[in-house]
Amino acid sequence: MKNKYLIDTNIIIYFFNGITNDDSLMDILRASFNISIITKIEFLSWHKLLEDEELNKKAKEFISNATIYELDEVVANQTVENRQKYKIKTPDAIIGATAIVHGFEIVTNNADDFKNLGLKITTIKLK
Repeated sequence: MKNKYLIDTNIIIYFFNGITNDDSLMDILRASFNISIITKIEFLSWHKLLEDEELNKKAKEFISNATIYELDEVVANQTVENRQKYKIKTPDAIIGATAIVHGFEIVTNNADDFKNLGLKITTIKLK
């Protein structure tokens, strides 16, 4: 399972807030805590972190455990292709492109965002 998954922002937020206790997510995070740089940006921009300094500190510590995949030229080119072909939002196009370029399966609860990209998608049960 090592480095098999790329975790979408919604899953990070659900996990961090205790909205999911899906055992499969725990296994994924232990073995393959990979995210796109856009997920880091979206997660750390979450409004609740601005309002709560302790929560902000915990969020930064939590996300520091992830392997973060940067937006390089190859991912950027795939992002452009994703947007042109499928008209998806830029953050989702970047996350999808990161998964395509690096051969990851997406872990998300917004499967519709990635359905046209030909990616394998894993969804997580919510409480």
